[in-house]
Amino acid sequence: MNPISPAATTGFGILTFITVVPLVGALIALFSGRHARGVALLTALINLALALVIWNRLPADGSIGLVERLAWAPSLGIEYHLGVDALGALMVLLSSIVTLMSIDAAHRVHHQPGLYYCLVLTLESGLFGSFTALNFFHWFLFWELSLIPAFFLIKLWGGPRRGPAATQFLVYTMAGSVALLICFLAVFLATGSMDFGQLTAMAQSGALTEAVTAHLGPVMFWLAVGVLAGFSVKVPMMPLHTWLPAAYAEAPSPVTMLLTGAMSKMGVYGLLRIALPIFGAQIAAMRTPLLVLAVITVVMGAWAAAAQKDLKRVFAYSSVNHLGYCLLAIFALAIPISGVTQTNQAAALNGVILQMFNHGLTAAAIFWFMAMMQMRSGGLRGIDDFGGLRKPAPVLAGMMGIALFSSLGLPGLNNFISEFLIFRGVFPLSWISATISVLGLLVTAAVLLTVIQKVFTGPVPERWAAFPDLHSSERLALAPVLALMLLIGLVPQLVLNAVNPTVLNLLAHWRF
Repeated sequence: MNPISPAATTGFGILTFITVVPLVGALIALFSGRHARGVALLTALINLALALVIWNRLPADGSIGLVERLAWAPSLGIEYHLGVDALGALMVLLSSIVTLMSIDAAHRVHHQPGLYYCLVLTLESGLFGSFTALNFFHWFLFWELSLIPAFFLIKLWGGPRRGPAATQFLVYTMAGSVALLICFLAVFLATGSMDFGQLTAMAQSGALTEAVTAHLGPVMFWLAVGVLAGFSVKVPMMPLHTWLPAAYAEAPSPVTMLLTGAMSKMGVYGLLRIALPIFGAQIAAMRTPLLVLAVITVVMGAWAAAAQKDLKRVFAYSSVNHLGYCLLAIFALAIPISGVTQTNQAAALNGVILQMFNHGLTAAAIFWFMAMMQMRSGGLRGIDDFGGLRKPAPVLAGMMGIALFSSLGLPGLNNFISEFLIFRGVFPLSWISATISVLGLLVTAAVLLTVIQKVFTGPVPERWAAFPDLHSSERLALAPVLALMLLIGLVPQLVLNAVNPTVLNLLAHWRF
């Protein structure tokens, strides 16, 4: 946990405000009928503006700022404690962007639109709360809050197999939540604290392990396993990923944008904000098997994507592959910090945080294009259902091509720099893991190039001869997203200059 900025404030402030605004918007949207989408768009725009304000008000030294702290139930170790550094603020910004994209993509929701947009905005509030809370009780409330609207969005508006997909999603994520709750209740019984900062300080000094062992016996290792399992389900890490393909495929594409663009980042964020700071020594002891699982996630995620014929499942497994790079870097840097290793650890961690943002942006954009293709094709999404779309729809082919090349990691686009930093940091720390994981890059490139070839090139089937191209409003909506991909790819220091001080602070307060 980063130190609290000297300029920290108390009481309610902008972090509370940005969490409450979507809840107010959700309540208004619920009773707005056909105007619900307009209410949701306005709310999402306000949240994006607030997220930009938060980003611009971060402490320059990388510490946690904008702190809000009020007593809640002190006897139970519960307090209202919010704050963000560049890690939290970047995830708040990503959540606001992806939610706005999702709402814009959902303009054809006609069945209970008020309830739909109410659930989307409630999910956004859960994301904001999860990325700003610094006390476990408060954080856990928002962690769980995000699951409920996601379940109903899949269950009520999903595809033919939406029921089993929604149930599987809920069961897996709830199992992870139960593991987290049990482990942190054990920590609370031993320490009397649920504050992430205090627990991090105890872990750094070794007092946390001593307290847990004195009260509960030698269970610290198993508590770390439970916490890792809880977060790994959410990422997801293989073999805990089996809920994801069905959920992504059956959810409406605008909802899939939220699942892959923002919700999956909650697991990676939890590893960085909670698991490594508090259970770093135990994670370091499990480093080798965790690296094996990360490599499996990278490589098998790519191979699984190559085996799919449903485009949504292709990109679902591709998402597993891309987040596997984050797991690879996180577990690789879990070694004692020295002058030799710190530069590599910092590079890997900078890459992880930037990859979280880049993948969220790119994956959400790809599923946005999928929504447009399904709308134009009557719901078709098979990789062999199309062909030659570049001729009747050159703008669609060109703009979606930018997003696909970003996902591929083409130099000059956003994903390249984050993946480069990850491998730059991981190779000196675990060259075997990094070398094997390069296979994931190669297979991903083959998969995405195959998608481009089969969907956009070749002869045009007769039924797609008049395939509608993007109209002006769609081009206008997509242009800022693609421009941001290009901007980060060419000028990554716009983000890295703010992220690097936070990275150095995080490394300084982790004990492996």
